[in-house]
Amino acid sequence: MQSFIKTLLLLLIINNLYGDIWNSPHSNIDNKKEVLYSSFSLSPKHLDPVVSYSSNEWEIISQIYEPPLQYNYLKRPYILEPLTLKNMPKIIYLDSNGNQVEENSSKVTYSKYILNLREDIKYQNHPSFIKENRDLNNKELENISTISDFKREGTRRLKAKDYAYSIKRMAVREYNSPILDNMAEYIVGLKEFSKKITKIAKERRKGEEILDLRPYSIEGIKVIDNNRLSILIKGKYPQFLYWLSMNFFAPIPWEADLFYQQKGLIKKNITLNTYPVGTGAYYLAKNNPNQEMILKANPNFHKEHFRGERLPFIKEVVYSLEKESIPLWNKFLQGYYDASGVSSEAFDQAVSISTSGDMGLSDEMKKKGIEMVGSISPSIFYLAFNMRDEVVGGYSKEAQKLRQAISIAQNEEEYISIFMNGRGVPAQSPIPVGIFGYKDGKEGTNFIVYNWMNGKRVRKPIEEAKKLLAEAGYPNGISKKTGKQLVLYYDTTSRGPDDRALMDWRRKQFEKLGIELVIRATDYNRFQDKIRKGKAQLFSWGWNADYPDPENFLFLLYGGNAVVDTNGAGINSSNYQNPKFDKLFEEIKSMKNSPKRLKKIEEIIKIVQTDAPWVWGINPKSLFLHHSWYSNIYPNAMANNSLKYRKIDPKLRFEKIEEWNRPILMPIVLFFIFLILIAYILYKAYQNRQKALIVPK
Repeated sequence: MQSFIKTLLLLLIINNLYGDIWNSPHSNIDNKKEVLYSSFSLSPKHLDPVVSYSSNEWEIISQIYEPPLQYNYLKRPYILEPLTLKNMPKIIYLDSNGNQVEENSSKVTYSKYILNLREDIKYQNHPSFIKENRDLNNKELENISTISDFKREGTRRLKAKDYAYSIKRMAVREYNSPILDNMAEYIVGLKEFSKKITKIAKERRKGEEILDLRPYSIEGIKVIDNNRLSILIKGKYPQFLYWLSMNFFAPIPWEADLFYQQKGLIKKNITLNTYPVGTGAYYLAKNNPNQEMILKANPNFHKEHFRGERLPFIKEVVYSLEKESIPLWNKFLQGYYDASGVSSEAFDQAVSISTSGDMGLSDEMKKKGIEMVGSISPSIFYLAFNMRDEVVGGYSKEAQKLRQAISIAQNEEEYISIFMNGRGVPAQSPIPVGIFGYKDGKEGTNFIVYNWMNGKRVRKPIEEAKKLLAEAGYPNGISKKTGKQLVLYYDTTSRGPDDRALMDWRRKQFEKLGIELVIRATDYNRFQDKIRKGKAQLFSWGWNADYPDPENFLFLLYGGNAVVDTNGAGINSSNYQNPKFDKLFEEIKSMKNSPKRLKKIEEIIKIVQTDAPWVWGINPKSLFLHHSWYSNIYPNAMANNSLKYRKIDPKLRFEKIEEWNRPILMPIVLFFIFLILIAYILYKAYQNRQKALIVPK
C-alpha cells in the first residue's frame, strides 16, 4: 500500500508542475524564449532569390535577404524606403548621347539609378567566407551532410559588387529567373549579356567547371566603388523602384555562389536553394522541409529600429510541417501556434457575421483573447475568355455582348457567400482595392454588369443578360446560325470531390442562359501548356500584386504580352489585344501617379469593361487570427520582411498554454485505484483460499 500511495502523490505532483507540456508538439516552450511558432503546408522548393517567386518561399527568404529598398511597415498607401541604402536611389535622366536632361524632357532616352550603400551591413556567418571551404576535397566532404557541419564560418560587409553579381546571375538562362525577360527590356545590355553568359555557362557545365561571374560585366551595370552602384534603364520606368524592393535584386556574395557550385555539395543538396546567405534579420538555422524549418536572429544584423527599439524582437521562428488544416487549427486554439488563417472548416467557429454582413470574432474566440486582422488583398481572381477563340473571342459587337451576358450571369456575390464564407468583394475592373486607379462606390462600378440602386451596386437581372445573348446571336442559348445549343468549354485543374460543388455551380451559371458548359479537367502542367498555346476557351486565373502600381495589373491585358504571340512567355493569358488599350497602356506605364495618369487609367478601364475579356471575378479578403501575446501585427500586402517588426510575450503564452492544456489526471488516478483495489481483493481471496486448502496435522 505504501508504494501505491507514493504513486498517487507522484501523479498529483506531475499534474501540478508539468501538466502544461504533456500534449505540446514543441519541446522547448517556456516563459522566457521569444520564439514564434508557425507552420507551412507546402515545402519551399527554391530559396535562391534569383529563382524564387512563390509566396511560401518568399515567406522564408524575405527574412534572410535584403534588396536595396523595402516598404514602410506602417504607412498607407504603400511607401518605399531605403533598406541597405543610405537614401533613396538618385535618378538622373539622360538623352541618347548620355547628356543629362530634365525628367519631363522629350529627349529622355535613359534613366540612371545610383544606389549609395550603407557601410555597416554584414552578411550572416557562413562557411563560404572561409577560402578553404570553397575548394573542398572528397575526404573533407565525407563528414559534411548539412551546412551546420562546417566548423569554420566567416563574414564580411555588404558591397556594391554583390548587387551587380546578383543581376549577372539573373542573366544566366539555366537559373530560370522568372523576371529575366522583363528586366532585359529595361536594363541596358542585360539581353545581350544574357545571351553571352548563357553560352559560356553551357560550355563550363560541359567541362564541369565553376562559373565565376566576376570577370564579366553588363553594359548598364557599373560598380562605382564599394558603396555605390549605378543601373542604367531604357527610357523612363518609375516602377523600377518597386523591383528594387523584391528578392530578385537581393545581393549575392561571389563567395557563396562559388561555394555552392562545388559538385560534392550539390550531390548532398547543399545549395542556395536550401541554405540562403543574406544580410537580413534572420538566417536559416535548420532546413528539414519534411518536418520543420527554423530561422534564428542574425547576430550580425545591422542597426534598425522600430518605434525606438532595436530589431528584430523575435529571436527564433519555428515553422512546422502541417499538411491538414484541422490539426493546425486545433493546435492554434491550444496556443501551440501563435497565428492562423481561417479555413472553411473553422470559419463558423471563428467568425461571427452581423445582420449588416460585417465580420467579427465569435464569442469563443473573444474569450480566449484571440484577435482578428482582416484586409482586402491587392489580388484578383477572374474567369478569362480566350480572345483568339472563334466563339467567345473577337471584338465585334456580337462577341462583346456574348461575353457581357456571361459576365452578368456569373453571380460572384453568390460565389463569395458559398465558397469563400463572404471573404471577398466582386471585382469591377483589373485594378484591385488599394492600387492607384481603383475607385469605390458609384464611380468605380462596372455598369456593364451592375446597376447603381439605393446607394449600392446591384447585379443586373438575368433578363438583361438574356437580351444581350439574343443580340449576340444566341436567343435562349440557341445559335441562330446552326439552330443548336451553344456549348462552351471550361479548362481547369479541379478534380477532387471538394471541387465538384464548385464545378456544378459554374455549370448552373451558364445554364441560366441556356448555355451548356463542358468541364475539361487536367493536371496542372497540361493546363498551363494549353493556356500558353491558346488552346483553352474559358479558364480561371489569378494575380497577386508584385508591387502597388496599376501597371502591374494592366499589363496582364497588354497586347504585347499575349501568350500566343510570345511562345507562351507572356502573361496576357486571355490574348486580349485592343489598339486603344495598348496605346494608353504604353503611355501610363512610365508615368508617375497624377490626375493625368488617373484620367487615362479611367479610359483604359472603360475599354476593358466594354470588351469584357474577363469576368472580373473577385478581390479576396484575407483574415488573420493571432493570440494576445503576438503583437505589432499590421496588414501589409507588400512588405514581405515583416517578421522583424513583430513581438512575442513568452510569459503570457506560457501561462495561457498551461491554463488551456492542463491534463485532468483524476480519472487516471481513480482508474489506478480501481485496478489496485481489484488486485488487492483478488490477492486476499487467493490467500484465503490457500489457507483453506492447508490440512492441519
